[in-house]
Amino acid sequence: MGSVLTSIVTSFVLAAGALAPAADARPAPPEQRTGIPRLTDDEGRTLTLRGWNVEDKANRGDQALTAITEKHFRDLRAKGFGFARLLVFWDDLEPRRGHYSAGYLRKIERVLDWARKYDIQVLLDAHQDVFGPAFGHRGIPAWATRTDGLPFTPHPEDWFAEYFEPAVQRAFTHLYEDPDLQRAQARMWQVLAERFGRHPAVLGYDLINEPMGEVREGEDLATAARRIEARQLTPMYNRLARAVRAADRTNWLFVEPTPVVGEGVPTGLGAIRDHRTVYAPHFYNTAMEAGADYDPSAGWIESYEAAVTAYPRQRHIPVVVGEWGPLNNRLPMMGRFYRDAMTSLSRYTSGWAGYVWCYGDGYCALDENGAFAANKDRTATPYAPAVAGTVHSDTYDDSTRVYRLSYTAGRRGTTEISLPPTAGRWRVSVDGRAEVRRHGGEVRIEARKGARVTVTVTGTARG
Repeated sequence: MGSVLTSIVTSFVLAAGALAPAADARPAPPEQRTGIPRLTDDEGRTLTLRGWNVEDKANRGDQALTAITEKHFRDLRAKGFGFARLLVFWDDLEPRRGHYSAGYLRKIERVLDWARKYDIQVLLDAHQDVFGPAFGHRGIPAWATRTDGLPFTPHPEDWFAEYFEPAVQRAFTHLYEDPDLQRAQARMWQVLAERFGRHPAVLGYDLINEPMGEVREGEDLATAARRIEARQLTPMYNRLARAVRAADRTNWLFVEPTPVVGEGVPTGLGAIRDHRTVYAPHFYNTAMEAGADYDPSAGWIESYEAAVTAYPRQRHIPVVVGEWGPLNNRLPMMGRFYRDAMTSLSRYTSGWAGYVWCYGDGYCALDENGAFAANKDRTATPYAPAVAGTVHSDTYDDSTRVYRLSYTAGRRGTTEISLPPTAGRWRVSVDGRAEVRRHGGEVRIEARKGARVTVTVTGTARG
C-alpha cells in the first residue's frame, strides 16, 4: 500500500468478539461464533491454509518463473507450511492477443509439480501491479491496456500512488467494461483452468490481484471503492466464474475487494453466483506500509476485522487472506503486531498467505541463509491443516506456546496437525478415543465418528 490512501476507520465492534460463553458451557463451533463458514476439502474436512506467496516479478518471457526453484517448496514444507499463492501474469501467458505461451504453461506446471512433491496446496493468482507492463509493472498485457490518451506520471518513491494516475484508472474501466477485453480475460482463465484444473497441487484460482478502478470527481475513496466493487468487480467475477466452471467444476474461486478494505472499509461486492467461492482480502495497513511501527492503541486490527467479516458473514463464504506482512519487521512493536495479527486472523479466516517467500531483506520471509527474518518466525506455529469433524475450538497462545484443538470426529477422514521446527520441542497429548501417529513435524489422528477429541501441543520455551 502507499501513503496516498486516507485512513478511514470504522468503530463498530463484533458481538462475537465481545461475548464469551459461560464457564460451564461447551464453546460454540467457530462458524457459529463468527457466522463465517470454514474452507473444506473433498472429504468434508475443515481446512486451515498457512503459507506464503511465491513469485518471480523480475523475469519474463523465456526467463519467466526462473527465480522460483524446488528449494522454495522444500523449505516451505520444512518450516511447517502447506500453502502457496503462486503469482502468474497474463502478460506472460498471452504476450500477443490470441497467442498463449506453451513455454509459460510448462513453467507453471513445473512449479506445480514441485508443490505436489512437497504436499503444498497452490492458489494460482492472476497478479497485476499498477495494471501491467504499459505502466512499468506486471499483469494485464500492453495490448489490453486502453488509456484514451490520459496522462501517467511514475511515482518511484510511492508506487501505489500510480494507481491514482488517470491513465491507469481509465485502463481498469476499459478492462471491466469493454466486451472484447471481457472475453479476452475470460478466455485467459479458461486456458489456465483447462490446463491445471486437474493438477493435484491446485486448490483454486485468485481471479485478479488487488483490483482498482476509476475514482470519479467528487467521490471519496471509500465511496468509489464500494461502487467499483458493486458495479464492476461483481459482474467481472461472475463472468470469470462462468469461464472457469466451463473447464473446472471443483476447485475454489478466490475473489478480492479493492485494497481500500485495508482501511476498515466494508466491501461493496455483491453475490458471486458460484458454489465454491472464497473471500480473499489483503491485510495491509497504510501507515505500516509507509514505514511506521505498529500502534496497538490505534485499533487498526480491530477496525479491519470488523470491516472484513461483514461480507463473508452475509454471503456465508469462507475467508482466506491472500497477502499480509509489513515491510519493516525489526521495529520495536513488530513482535506485538505478529501476535495480535495471528490471533485476529485465527478468529475468522480459513488461513492466509504471507508476503513473500524469498531469501533476502525487505518483505522476504527468510534471510539469505534460509533462517526466518526478524519476527516472522511467529507465523510458524502449530496448526491443523485438516480436521475430520466439527471444530469446537482451535487456539494458539504465543506467550505460553500452547496450541489446543477440540473437535467432534466426523464420519471419516484423518485429522492432521503440523508442528513447525522452531526453537524448542513440541509435546503432543490427545484426550479422547483416537489413534495417534507422529512422524517428525506431522501428527495424524484417526477417531471414531462422534468421539470428542482434544489435542494439546505444548512447546518448550524459546532459547
